Amino acid sequence: MINVLVADDDALVRLGLVDLLSTDAELNVVAEAPDGQAAVEQAGLHRVDIALVDVRMPRMDGITATRRLRALPDPPRVITLTTFDLDEYVYDALAAGADGFLLKDTAPRDIIRAVHVVAAGQGILHPAAARRLIDRFHHAGRPEVLEARTRVGGLTPRERDVLARLAHGDSNAEIAGALGMRESTVKAHVSRILGALGAGNRVQAALLARDAGLGGGHA
Repeated sequence: MINVLVADDDALVRLGLVDLLSTDAELNVVAEAPDGQAAVEQAGLHRVDIALVDVRMPRMDGITATRRLRALPDPPRVITLTTFDLDEYVYDALAAGADGFLLKDTAPRDIIRAVHVVAAGQGILHPAAARRLIDRFHHAGRPEVLEARTRVGGLTPRERDVLARLAHGDSNAEIAGALGMRESTVKAHVSRILGALGAGNRVQAALLARDAGLGGGHA
């Protein structure tokens, strides 16, 4: 059973998400919150595996809430909910420790899938939003692009192969199959890659990979 917290200041959106998640027998909504402060408080009262967190909320925004949630003794994984016009906030949310983000108009089945994917330790990025986000920061000439290329340049060729697959959202099993490796070997590579890149999770590593030009497609 995956315990879920839903945080959104729009009561209708919150109710819709709770109703949707309740259709999956493996998901258990243990708490709701109308703002970031309440989300952190609820996470302290319940065992939460996944927190769905809106970006713009009163009292405490979703970015700050994500940082606070990830700092808890037994932190939940966080999926940020957003819209295209909040791209810059999404980037900050990922830097704060979110394991992914979804657009609010994401298909219901994909929202449920995302919860399962993140609960399994993977990251989730909405493809269209990720591409727009990355393009936006590239065009702005962010110094993070050069930094990303420097960090990725320090990886071995095999680690770059693994990172390229990771940047496309492949699971460890999928990477293992594509590259002819054992899944345990992939896990070891991913661990070393995260350390070398200074990334807190797979999503941050994927963003660095895309910034460094490794997101252009599988060979």
